[in-house]
Amino acid sequence: MAIQWFPGHMTSARRKAGETMEFTDVIVEVLDARAPEASCNPMIRELREHRQRPCLKILNKIDLADPAVTQQWLDFYNRQPGVKAVALSCKSTADAARVPKLCQPLAPHRDSTHKPLRLMIMGIPNVGKSTLMNMLLGRRVANVGDEPAVTKSQQCHKINDQMTLTDSPGLMWPKIEFEEDGFMLAAIHAIGRNAVIEEEIAEHLADNLLARYPERLSERFGFDTKVMDGVDVIEAVAKRRGCLIKGRGAELDLEKASIILLTEFRAGKLGRISLESPASREAMIRDVLENPVKPRVHSLRSESGETTSHSTKLSNDNSKVAGYDENE
Repeated sequence: MAIQWFPGHMTSARRKAGETMEFTDVIVEVLDARAPEASCNPMIRELREHRQRPCLKILNKIDLADPAVTQQWLDFYNRQPGVKAVALSCKSTADAARVPKLCQPLAPHRDSTHKPLRLMIMGIPNVGKSTLMNMLLGRRVANVGDEPAVTKSQQCHKINDQMTLTDSPGLMWPKIEFEEDGFMLAAIHAIGRNAVIEEEIAEHLADNLLARYPERLSERFGFDTKVMDGVDVIEAVAKRRGCLIKGRGAELDLEKASIILLTEFRAGKLGRISLESPASREAMIRDVLENPVKPRVHSLRSESGETTSHSTKLSNDNSKVAGYDENE
């Protein structure tokens, strides 16, 4: 299934972000620590590199991600020029308070009332940008919700006499080049529900968990994962949780079971899980480049909820993977 999600308001949001960046000193990019590079928007990188702006990359939701893998990502990003990476929880007052101090060294010439440091928070939907904004300002100035695209316009606020902060809407990019990224983004709930089919996202998540954390599935749901694939996992969850379609005897409700798996993963009930590591991503990119696939057609719900057909071809452009030459 090719997953593409680019609501209309994001076109104007991208244009506005490009204009605002001219008057910004440091970009604060919020990523989801469970899938940092998949949640790293290539448009943001292009915009900031065009303006030659330094970037503080925040790997948020660290309480949900595998700490060992998170450290690998920090090492990965901190090797990139003009980038400082840090892992924290935007819900933590203490963690949020670190952000201004981390940004100041990236633009040391902006440190007075005459030349205040101008920060701009960016990222894809539902990674915690508005939560961070509220924590930094000590009051609720941005709507927060566990749904993507809650914020739809820019907001600028004064942190203190020497620092300002602009919050921007969550930005996706027009075409997700790698199919794997679309599945990971849907799994972490960065893509609107009406643009995906839960069963297919849950099946892909189950395959990922079988490869990386099979013991978590066994511990949470009480079944043996040996010789299982993603479909088997969904069926096993349905049986364990009694997910049956009313009026159809013992027929399993796979949609309900899929939602259970996705919901419990997103809430951290399966433990601290990372969907990708620098090594696994490099392997994925290499596999795509060496084994290009033909366009495939799948059913996909549109924003209106109607079922449509979409095709995809995985691109041979690996520019999305910086370094190999990312709630709301």
